[in-house]
Amino acid sequence: MLAQNTLVVYKNMPAVITAAGDKYTIAYLVPAAKAGKPPEKKELKVRAKDISVLTAANTQSVAQLAKAAEHLAPSFRQQLDDIYELLTADGGAQPEPALLSDIAGLCGADSGAAVWALYTVLCEDPRFMQTQTETNADSAAVSFMPRSQEEAAARAAKETLKKQETQERAAFIARLKARKLSLPQDERFMQEVEAVALGQTEHSKAMKDAGIAETPEQAHKLLLDTGVWTVLRNPYPARLGLSARSATECLISPPEEERTVVPGTAYAIDNAWSADPDDAIAFDGTYLWVHIADPAAAVEPDSRIDKAARRRGATLYLPEGTARMLAENALEDYALGLTPVSRALSFRISLDENGAISGCSVLKTNVSVRRLTYEQADELCGTPELQPLFDIAERNMQRRKKAGAVSITLPEVHIRVADGAVSIETLPQTKSSSVVREAMLLAGEAAARFAFKNDIPFPFVSQEAPDIPADIPAGLAGQYRLRRCMRSRSVGVTPASHSGLGLSMYSQVTSPLRRYADLAAHQQLRAFIDKKPLLDTDTMLEHIAAGDAAAGASVKAERKSRLHWTLVYLLQHPDWTGDAVAVEKKGRQYVFLIPELAQETVFIPQKELALNETVRVKAGNISIPSLTVTFQEL
Repeated sequence: MLAQNTLVVYKNMPAVITAAGDKYTIAYLVPAAKAGKPPEKKELKVRAKDISVLTAANTQSVAQLAKAAEHLAPSFRQQLDDIYELLTADGGAQPEPALLSDIAGLCGADSGAAVWALYTVLCEDPRFMQTQTETNADSAAVSFMPRSQEEAAARAAKETLKKQETQERAAFIARLKARKLSLPQDERFMQEVEAVALGQTEHSKAMKDAGIAETPEQAHKLLLDTGVWTVLRNPYPARLGLSARSATECLISPPEEERTVVPGTAYAIDNAWSADPDDAIAFDGTYLWVHIADPAAAVEPDSRIDKAARRRGATLYLPEGTARMLAENALEDYALGLTPVSRALSFRISLDENGAISGCSVLKTNVSVRRLTYEQADELCGTPELQPLFDIAERNMQRRKKAGAVSITLPEVHIRVADGAVSIETLPQTKSSSVVREAMLLAGEAAARFAFKNDIPFPFVSQEAPDIPADIPAGLAGQYRLRRCMRSRSVGVTPASHSGLGLSMYSQVTSPLRRYADLAAHQQLRAFIDKKPLLDTDTMLEHIAAGDAAAGASVKAERKSRLHWTLVYLLQHPDWTGDAVAVEKKGRQYVFLIPELAQETVFIPQKELALNETVRVKAGNISIPSLTVTFQEL
């Protein structure tokens, strides 16, 4: 059994036995948590096999030994060349390990502190490798084996590089704390900070070492403060696990198949900047036709493209660009109105005298499509081709209102980023946008009824009735209150009423190029009309649940990205002022809507206001990382 006060090694750390028994109690030192503080003494019970003997005779405490060893170490470093030569004196012969006690005898290390110092300098020198030699004691003794000159040189170079990297990192941390990096050299150290800002990891050693909270917001702020990023970097798609690039796997060309040729012209009405028209409408005197892009002709359920689209959930529309759910080539072959003849999956809808759906057929068609902007369609509202569509839309709107539909109109803007400059354009209210909306709702209702009638497992969208108070105010304040009353929508395979739309059943089927649930619905409709096997209810539910969850992430990324670029716009236009409309009162505070920015804010105005009253405001205290801005009344 080893005696009390024996100097040993535990996990390459010198320690002193303070008590002996079934286990040994040892005392050792660990570096303090904060720089400049003395090492901390620790005690631990260990087994005999967990320690190796340095020397037996010692009466000093571990702290006294460490302090004394620190002063003795330089003299032993000067003797290492002689020790190495002595241990390798046999030339090419394989050297034997030498007990530390023997080396200590050669160097005159006759105290516990001296042995500790000798052990320390031998461990530091790349020419020596620590080993163990069995002795007659109940624990092994420490030995050292001399390495070859080549191996020692390689380890020395490695240690030198490691020390250099340690010094470089320490200098980098100092610069990071001061927010004064040396770019671009320091960018390699900041990659882990970028990973936190982009949501790829939750931890950054650099941030921890610099005393900075390891959060995406703090990482974002740090990247901006140090100039690694500019405010033009939008981190939110990546932070939410979304790609900012379009899908890359190309769809095959549309297959040759029998299609119904629809006479006349259908109209794809959309915003001027729209690049993916996927719906068109027409009235032939008997039927309302709603033609929808037909990528399901090439995308089979559970194919690679289908699974990739399901993971995306939806096309991601960002002010700086669009990341499409399906590859860019899908537009050329499957969008409507980009070629003289467009292939579509069409809903031929019969309407009764009240504008309600009396019948629906689903057809694969070829159709001629003319593209119009909303403004162009408004100008053509009185023409024989478009006037019936405006009349149908009005009747359907009135029908839905009688069924309890809630119509909410709030300011909308179009945000665009080009060459680093942000522009924000208020969207005008057009009559034709209502026409398109009502036609799409009719198609969604007709598709839901068609699927229910034919027992097709299908993605139905529902919404519980809102609890609307009787004292809804007029104007924007009333629209704001109505929006707050609305309940979340649900997507499932069981039809239920959509109270917000005033429809007994409803499904979204009009955007298969940009919404996975619509694509899945088209796959089922095509399988039915082609008399092919349908996806069963459970599989359909799995598909639409996964797609809807991914689409929710896209919606969140779009919302955060729009706010990000709105704040960048305000930074780029420091003299901006605009009107804020009071829409709700909360004590002394009011909630305001700013139509020019489609933003909501809260502050205490200079005087008591009536709802819908307007004040002029300017922006201040803009924080890009936290997505906050303070608006102040002028």
